[in-house]
Amino acid sequence: MAYGWLKGIAGVAALGAVGFFTFAPGVVENGQNSVMAHAPWPVSAEAAALHAGLVVGDWHSDALLWDRDLTERSPRGHVDLPRLRAGNVAVQVFTTVTKSPKGQNYDHNSADAADNITPLVIAELRPPKTWFNLTERALDQAARLNATAARAPDQLRMIRSKSDLTDLLAARAAGAQTVGGILGAEGAHALSGEIVNLGRLYDAGFRLVGLTHFFDNELGGSLHGAEDRGLTDFGRQVVAELVARDMVIDLAHASEQMARDVLAIPGTRPIVSHTGIHGVCPVKRNYPDDLMQAIVAKGGVVGIGYWADVTCDATPAGVAASIKAAVALLGEDHVSLGSDFDGAVETGFDSSELAALTQALMDAGLSAPVIAKVMGGNMMRYLAETLPD
Repeated sequence: MAYGWLKGIAGVAALGAVGFFTFAPGVVENGQNSVMAHAPWPVSAEAAALHAGLVVGDWHSDALLWDRDLTERSPRGHVDLPRLRAGNVAVQVFTTVTKSPKGQNYDHNSADAADNITPLVIAELRPPKTWFNLTERALDQAARLNATAARAPDQLRMIRSKSDLTDLLAARAAGAQTVGGILGAEGAHALSGEIVNLGRLYDAGFRLVGLTHFFDNELGGSLHGAEDRGLTDFGRQVVAELVARDMVIDLAHASEQMARDVLAIPGTRPIVSHTGIHGVCPVKRNYPDDLMQAIVAKGGVVGIGYWADVTCDATPAGVAASIKAAVALLGEDHVSLGSDFDGAVETGFDSSELAALTQALMDAGLSAPVIAKVMGGNMMRYLAETLPD
């Protein structure tokens, strides 16, 4: 009888575990990646026609963190391949998130704080080697995206070189709706402090690396870390290797001193993948104007985000206002899109609704040629000049 009682308890526990691992990740995501309630955003026939002819690109989505099949349209989050196609997105950077400090905020985070990602990785039943190894976490997320491209080549094509980009854009010009995917790392703590791991990431398809995230790491200071540290010796070694490999250096989340240190290194051409304009939304998350101007002076581009913490208004009109200010500050050839979709933010629209942003840019007075640059032309030019041969 005792044995039967224990067996029954074990069965209930097993069912509870199945329920937890089945539903908990989705519950967490629903609380993190929301879209504000809204009536359909108005899109005129003129805006719809303009949007349909654009080459649209986005520098930043964290969709790989979440346990979803990207080939299927999901009721959760902001990004999947059907919604990217509906939004006419040609190229999407998918970033791998590997660590996020408990109590995460834009002002001050300790590198020693408990990690929010570890329990999520375990709850999603990712391979045990990913549970406590940040490099393996990044590689696992990359493997999932690469497997998706192999399984659904008509929906997703990985971009690793200039020729990959050229081929994708040619196919889309001929009528294909395939989305080009680029792998990026949200913070170089994914290297686990070992330069050899950069080669592992490169071989897995990574072509963009953000130097920091919400905490200081082995490369130097975060914009949200304990202090405004610049590049460490290891950070300089990593930057030199990124330049040698023709990989994109992303300064989003880097401390101001780290950004200035990177700019001072010959051969660097960094971007800021997802941000806002300080003059529109004066928060610490947005670099001061002079630093933004120094970044574009080296040939970089700046991706404007879609969430209120960087735009102070997440509606299409609010995002368009930040884009218009960025064009005025940085020039029409240096502004692009950096949504931060699926990055634990609330947005005013998801990836299927991007025509509403085109409408908002028209309403803000931007011309069709400038809209084409911002929505993807500048990103495509930068990639065509920067990706490996």
